[in-house]
Amino acid sequence: MNDSESTQASDNTNYIFYFYPFSQTPVTLLYIYILYPFRDNRCCRVVTVLQTMAAAASPLFLFPTPRQSSLTLRALASIPNHTHSRLLFRPKTPPSIPKPSVISLLFSNNPCPPITTSPSFQKLIPDKLRGSFFSSAIDSLYVLLASLTLSFSLFISDAGTANAFVVTTPRKLQSDELATVRLFQENTPSVVYITNLAVRQDAFTLDVLEVPQGSGSGFVWDKDGHIVTNYHVIRGASDLRVTLADQSVYEAKVVGFDQDKDVAVLRIDAPKGKLRPIPVGISADLLVGQKVFAIGNPFGLDHTLTTGVISGLRREISSAATGRPIQDVIQTDAAINPGNSGGPLLDSSGSLIGINTAIYSPSGASSGVGFSIPVDTVGGIVDQLVKFGRVTRPILGIKFAPDQSVEQLGVSGVLVLDAPANGPAGKAGLRPTKRDTYGRLILGDIITSVNGKKVTNGSDLYRILDQCKVGDTVIVEVLRGDHKEKFSVVLEPKPDES
Repeated sequence: MNDSESTQASDNTNYIFYFYPFSQTPVTLLYIYILYPFRDNRCCRVVTVLQTMAAAASPLFLFPTPRQSSLTLRALASIPNHTHSRLLFRPKTPPSIPKPSVISLLFSNNPCPPITTSPSFQKLIPDKLRGSFFSSAIDSLYVLLASLTLSFSLFISDAGTANAFVVTTPRKLQSDELATVRLFQENTPSVVYITNLAVRQDAFTLDVLEVPQGSGSGFVWDKDGHIVTNYHVIRGASDLRVTLADQSVYEAKVVGFDQDKDVAVLRIDAPKGKLRPIPVGISADLLVGQKVFAIGNPFGLDHTLTTGVISGLRREISSAATGRPIQDVIQTDAAINPGNSGGPLLDSSGSLIGINTAIYSPSGASSGVGFSIPVDTVGGIVDQLVKFGRVTRPILGIKFAPDQSVEQLGVSGVLVLDAPANGPAGKAGLRPTKRDTYGRLILGDIITSVNGKKVTNGSDLYRILDQCKVGDTVIVEVLRGDHKEKFSVVLEPKPDES
């Protein structure tokens, strides 16, 4: 501490010194409490309490509040007119006092009135030393011992002369850093590494080999061993292996998958004690600008954490398997690279809000634009896959033209190209596009609304159907020629899911 700081202290103030003799490891702690800074300008009353402990006990002095089981700390805390803050006992109303992170050595040259010491603190003073005055010899001895001890500590810690009585504490993390570290440590056990192995036969030797086809991430859904990931991570695999956070490897079986939404569920036979389900949040109330965290295995580097914010909501991407649009996707600038697919996207509380599924990049590496399937969409899909092994999704039973073709006609809607007679739309009477006997193209019906909800393109139609169930009856309004008609259509499941 510099001279300017020492001169700001009050002359009649009591002080306490903290002594860390071995650099930043508090092996020995020396408390020096000056009851009377100077009495009659001749001597001072000093009580010293030495407490020796192992280096392993150092965390005791890193917590904001000392342990209440320590008799010495309780006694010092009970001294009148003193409080403790981060292990520094100080007067309640000082004009100025150094920060708790430094050791202060302050003296006063003026006499001060006596201060009553609490009974709990007096118990620490030997009976022979109690009384109205200490002998000058005893006082001098205490001061000498304190000076020698402090001098020795400075010698072994290589302290400079300019900051002879300043010892810095270990670097402390900021509150936001601590929150990020805690989030990663708490959620890492829930994230897994998935290896996709495919069987290949050598053309010359005819040997059958297992060749790594790809890798990705996933997370533990429940204690029954269900693992959630992207469908494109496991597509075409003949052998799947899941690596947990403790590096234990298990063979995985496919429970089910939804190609349209790029979601798959695996199952491993692992002890329940090794499985930590990830906390599931909600995605309906997300806001642009929220901080998010992605944990995954990019380029095979397991359990990598990246951070970012929600850059956009209600985005739309296409399924890698079927090309069907996936709506309400979360856009984030958290770095998502190959291998992150299937990993969790977390909010600041550590709750799952999405599955990292795609990046927008010509090079295939992270470009600051990543997409995650919202957890509200994933939750319903996973429940069906776990219970039934498949997702039962309703269909109209039509094939429709690309959106650009309809735009060229100057109308908005979905142009029906095909409507099989045994399908829901065909049974209801919708007309497909066809050619007449002269080869002229006759356009089919153009769907303009379903259940009163406007349909301008294929994405609108899929969005409406995703809100319906198999067996529901919907009112489909179409543009046929120059007039509109309405049809009642009973939705059915896909033929391969029935």
